Amino acid sequence: MSTKDTWSLGGHEFTSRFILGSGKFSLDLVKACIEKADAQIITLALRRANEGGLANILDYIPDNVTLLPNTSGARNAEEAVRIARLSRELGCGDFVKIEVVHDSKYLLPDNYETIKATEVLAKEGFVVMPYMYPDLNAARALKDAGAACIMPLGAPIGSNKGLATKEFIQILIDEMDLPIIVDAGIGRPSQACEAMEMGAAAVMANTAIATAGDVPVMAEAFKKAIEAGRSAYLSGLGRTIERGASASSPLTGFLED
Repeated sequence: MSTKDTWSLGGHEFTSRFILGSGKFSLDLVKACIEKADAQIITLALRRANEGGLANILDYIPDNVTLLPNTSGARNAEEAVRIARLSRELGCGDFVKIEVVHDSKYLLPDNYETIKATEVLAKEGFVVMPYMYPDLNAARALKDAGAACIMPLGAPIGSNKGLATKEFIQILIDEMDLPIIVDAGIGRPSQACEAMEMGAAAVMANTAIATAGDVPVMAEAFKKAIEAGRSAYLSGLGRTIERGASASSPLTGFLED
């Protein structure tokens, strides 16, 4: 992948389009996965960035990697805002992934509360990356609230079901002028590749990697799939033949004098 194919969030420029979720990794695998994935952004839950005491995840993340604290556990906008402010006080930077979930069965994000939290935090100078259920009206409201990107779920979090919301994500890609980062539910590198072929700016993955037989190797597989999907998107995908077939080589004329 050419280093010239960059993208930006909050004034920061990135070459990697793979955002690594760390929530389900053991700490001794975090650094290996970052290296294999060539990730430049990694999420972390505030509870894993504790000060003192037992092992701190920050000790395993290279200094050149952008931290993306999330508000996991927040049930409403007020709780999300409080977690975000605390993460900045702990030195985790201005990036924050907003997760507001009060549905304990399906773990679907609350778009309404997410919009409220985004508006507050954007005004405070955070680079707000909201996790949301893919809905065009909600995405537009998030942009108006100051979101730096839109992070629609591909499928319920941790499900590894892939792009269950593919058609709705495509609408966001087509209609929004913010980066669309597919988050949650991606279960295979091939699904990450497909998301990039659709025109997504980046993909975030966690469970699919953390539950693999060889975690660092799977991280590298996701990296390669995301790069392949991006290259395919930039090259312009071949047209789809609706009926019949189309020969890759001429079938007539080669016997003519």
